[in-house]
Amino acid sequence: MIQLSENGYYGSFGGAYIPEMLYPNVKELQENYLSMIYADDFQREFYYLLKDYVGRPTPLYLAENLSAKHNATIYLKREDLCHTGAHKINNTIGQILLAKKLNKKRIIAETGAGQHGVATATVCARMGLECIIYMGAVDIKRQAPNVARMKMLGATVISATSGSQTLKDATNEAIRDWINNPVDTHYIIGSVVGPHPYPDLVARFQSVISEEMKSQLLEATGRENPDLIIACVGGGSNAAGAYYHYLNDLDVRLIAVEAAGEGVYSGKSAATSILGTEGIIHGSRTLLMQTTDGQIVEPHSISAGLDYPGIGPLHAHLITTGRAEAVSVTDENALKAAFELSRIEGIIPALETAHAIHALEDISFKSSDVIVINLSGRGDKDLNTYMEYLDKY
Repeated sequence: MIQLSENGYYGSFGGAYIPEMLYPNVKELQENYLSMIYADDFQREFYYLLKDYVGRPTPLYLAENLSAKHNATIYLKREDLCHTGAHKINNTIGQILLAKKLNKKRIIAETGAGQHGVATATVCARMGLECIIYMGAVDIKRQAPNVARMKMLGATVISATSGSQTLKDATNEAIRDWINNPVDTHYIIGSVVGPHPYPDLVARFQSVISEEMKSQLLEATGRENPDLIIACVGGGSNAAGAYYHYLNDLDVRLIAVEAAGEGVYSGKSAATSILGTEGIIHGSRTLLMQTTDGQIVEPHSISAGLDYPGIGPLHAHLITTGRAEAVSVTDENALKAAFELSRIEGIIPALETAHAIHALEDISFKSSDVIVINLSGRGDKDLNTYMEYLDKY
């Protein structure tokens, strides 16, 4: 039984390891988030905005050509069709409503691929709140279209220039900001990471994905449960949302796809479930890539959204207990999958999602199986990268 403990742990993973300055903020969230988000007025506004602003429900699309290639029934849950182009908006809608209830006037966020930054900037513009986005200097260069979108939406984008200058470092800077501005600021964490209650909070907002999948599968196939659900995992918010209503249905295989970079053991990888050991990062105990003396090992992925040295505590628990199966996909194979999906289905996926698509090559399944791949984002933001490889693929 997958269940969150009272102290915010999934098994041995989770908790809240925070500086004293943040204790009042986190404690306030811990004590009030469930009653707040399940209040009738909150639920009405949340689902109203998901429907009329975000564009939910997103389609569950039968990918006939992909299905024919792999000799199975493959559906794509089209989170790429959400407003802003990814699943991230589901969580930012929920958290901006929560921030308003908490009377916070200033919003901060971290972002890697930029989709969470865009989604945060979007909801801040909608609600008239100040928005500051921290983004690694490397990611600012490789995700320039999303940086432009954030600025057009009125956000201030601050470059993180320490460490690998990617998602980990952007998160570090956002936490420093929160420590310095604890009274008026809400930190919209973009994934199922961070101190309790964030991993559970974000998973609950993203669970709209699996909530819709159940009814859509019932209509399409006559049953609510697929045989497999495949999703990419960096921190793991899209995967948590896709898995949520199936966590305790043991007949549904959960496939978590990480970034192997240039190869799992190449020294340039983000395959945390294989390379990671138990430790604390960004406020929670989880699996992370670290040296024997506890120093973070810099991750690598061609995909900015998977370029993170840890995974969310829920996913650490799912993988270590065997409830989820971990698969690692290299940069090269993710690129191959992106070009293949573009050319056989007419859908250009985000590089993150491309890792999940390629997992079909790495796992076993039967021709009678129904498979759902969570198509977490669209590939517009990655076109500069894709253009470098047009002649190769």
